[in-house]
This record gives sequence, C-alpha cells and structure tokens, in this order.
Amino acid sequence: MSELWRWTATALADGIRAGAVRSRDAVQSCLARVQAVNPVLNAVVEVLEREALAAADAADAAVRRGEVLGPLHGVPVTVKVNVDQAGCATTNGVVAFRDLVAREDSPVVANLRRAGAVIIGRTNTPAFSFRWFTENDLHGRTLNPWSMAHTPGGSSGGASSAVAAGMGPIAHGNDLAGSVRYPAYCTGVVGLRPSFGRVPAFLPTAAEERPMSAQLMSVQGPLARTVADVRLALAAMSAADARDPWWVPAPLAGEAATRPIRVALSVDCNGAPADPQVVAAVRQAGQWLADAGYVVEEVALPDLAEAAALWDLLAHGEARIFMKDAIDRLGDEGIRRAFGFMVAQTPEFDTAGFMRALARRSTLVRRWQLFMQDHPLVLCPVSGEPPFPWGLDTESAQTVMRVKRAQASQFAVPLLGLPAVSVPTGMAGPVPMGVQLIGQRFREDMVLDAAEVIEARHPPTTPIDPRF
Repeated sequence: MSELWRWTATALADGIRAGAVRSRDAVQSCLARVQAVNPVLNAVVEVLEREALAAADAADAAVRRGEVLGPLHGVPVTVKVNVDQAGCATTNGVVAFRDLVAREDSPVVANLRRAGAVIIGRTNTPAFSFRWFTENDLHGRTLNPWSMAHTPGGSSGGASSAVAAGMGPIAHGNDLAGSVRYPAYCTGVVGLRPSFGRVPAFLPTAAEERPMSAQLMSVQGPLARTVADVRLALAAMSAADARDPWWVPAPLAGEAATRPIRVALSVDCNGAPADPQVVAAVRQAGQWLADAGYVVEEVALPDLAEAAALWDLLAHGEARIFMKDAIDRLGDEGIRRAFGFMVAQTPEFDTAGFMRALARRSTLVRRWQLFMQDHPLVLCPVSGEPPFPWGLDTESAQTVMRVKRAQASQFAVPLLGLPAVSVPTGMAGPVPMGVQLIGQRFREDMVLDAAEVIEARHPPTTPIDPRF
C-alpha cells in the first residue's frame, strides 16, 4: 500500500470502487510521496493533508454504503494555484494575492469534486501564469525532476513536475498558449488541451471578466502519466456548469471515423525546420501511427505561421492593455522582464485593428476545418526545441524571440479552438522528448486514440525520482 503513489488513476479508481484499495491508503501514499520529493522539486506549494484525509475517509464510507460513485472516486489529484478552490488562496504566483481566499470552487474544481476526486494540494505557476518557466517570488522555483537545469514548463510547471515525480496521478492545468502541453512535454507526461468550450471555466475571485482573447483561447485541462488517465480526467472535468457561457454540451465520443484515418505530418516551426531531435521524434511517431494503420502524409499546414502571429497579436496585444499595469506594480522581476520582452515584439493595434484580427481568426478557423475534413489529425512538434534551459525568457529580446519561434505550433491551436495532446516519445539528452497531436474540434477521442498508439510504442517512463 505504501507504493500506491505509483498506481495510475484508472487503477486506483477501479481498486477503490471494488473495495480492494481504500482511498485513505491512496491519499496517504501520495502525501508521503509529496513529503519525500516535494522539498526538492517545490511543485506542490500548498499541501492539504487534513482536508484530503477527511475527504478520503468520506469516500471510503460512500463505498461501504454502496453509493453511486463518480469516475474519480477517492483518487488523489492536484489543482493549480491560479483557479479558485474554496478555502484556498488563488495566488497565481503573486505575493500581493497571498490572502485572496476563494469562497467557492471554480467549475473545474467543482467538477473534480463531483467526480469523487480528493484534492491533496495546490501546484505552482509563474507569476500571473505568464511564463514558460515556473518560478515566482511567493512560492519559489519549481524544478523538473529529470534535470534541474531545464524548465518543467510553464505555466502548469508545478502540475507537470508533481505528476512526473509521482505526487499524484492526475493534475489540473490550464492552457492559453501551451501551458498544459509544454509542461507535459518538458517532464515526459501526457497533457491534453481540450477543445474550446469543452471544460467549463470561471474565476469567482476575479474583479472583472477576462479579456476577450482569453475567453476565446484559454481552457482547463488535465496532465497525467498515461493517456487512459487523461481520458478519465477529461470526462470528470467536462461536466456542465452554468457559470460558463462558452461551455458546449458536446459528446465525449464522436461518430466513428472513416478509416484509414489520414494524418498530416509537419515538422515546420514558424516557417523554419525544428531542431533535429524534434524532427526525428515527429517522424518516428508518424511511423508508429503508420504501423497501426493510419495514413501519414507530410504536408504543409494551412496558415500555421499566420495563426501563430495572430495569436500573438490578440493575446499579447490584449495583455499589454489589461495586464501591464498589474505586472509592473505587483509582478516579480522575472515576470516583468519576460513580459516586457514578449509584448515589445508584438505590434500595437487600435480598436479597428483588433476587430479585423478577430474577423481574420474566423477565416483561419474555416481553412483549418476544411483542411481537417481530409486530415482529421495533425502530427507536429510541441516545441521546435527540446525543453529550454532555465531563464531564456528573461535574458534578452533575442532569446525571447527564440522562445516564441519555437512555440509557434502551440500558439496556433488555441487561436483555432482545437484539441491537442502532448505525448512522450523518448529522450533528448537528459530531458524528455514528445510530439503534439491536433484534432478536429470536440474530437478529443480521436486525438487520444492516436496518442495511445504512440504510448504503446513508448510506454510511460514516469513516475521517477528526481535525477539530481
């Protein structure tokens, strides 16, 4: 029972439901793992031991009473510190928000609880959740368990580090530019960015509604060590919540796809080839899919560079308007430097320019929908480079340009509202390597089916002990 922290969420849920395993034992095992490795990694910045054990006891009592159980009944999970969880501070990695205690749960947290999950802790994020490197003045730096010299990703770097090191089988994250997919890539786990409208979102502690680009492009999603656990977590997270006007009641599984399924393969990185290790990983994954019966064709993706540039214009352009003052006043040195470099490279726009950019988004969404009628799956890099060494986004304007160029294939996905998964494929020196699969809107099922093919050829290598 002391090794339950190694179990998948699927195995734990099945064992708890059958009475073979107690939720208390699973939770205690994960809490012990947190105690063992978190002092080194600093992934979980608020441990909720008392609340978690009480919830686990309630879960075990429900099993004994024969109640109807949710899909994650009794399973330990973590939640990122940038969403509201009743009784916890929504710090978003900012010192000034350390006492911003939520009075109610955000929809994704409420859905996890309704599914029976036991929240054991809150995971770290960079200040304002706006960097590819997870560190801040309030909670400190989160390390990648594979290499302390490399980022665990951002902004869900605490989530990815926790999952990779075995602190919990499922972690909550969110993704505006790649903040689920990139941390998963950096730590060798699976990270799903669901379709826009799939998982409900709302932040009750927010003083006002999010800017329009964030409303249209930011989503909540899971990280886990296996595709099956990501599928299970998605089912739990995606239940309806009336507080989100963008939520769509779409089925989790669509109509059976016409076979063979055609996959568009691309190694493009904003108009330039990706790093040779990234190219090799994408082509290897393509061969694995072809071996499984998919038709994999290396083709040019429609307007990928323009989609990335339009994301930059909308997301960073609005951030310059809505976030700059708060970051200047309340942010730490890292976010101030990184944010300054990022937005300085984004063209300014007036009201008419913003309206034209939103209109152009519809054109690109239409082109991709037409393209994906023939190629319902796209296989491409998560990032154009292996996981970054620490600090690239604060060194200079040139290094920030390098970071933005490498992440272009991540930017396009939120602009288009599509689902995408980051799945591991191997190693690039001391750090993991992986690929991105993009699907048609609300076809997470097809994306995850393909991810399972890749996973079968490269089985999970986590959880791991910190390798430093």
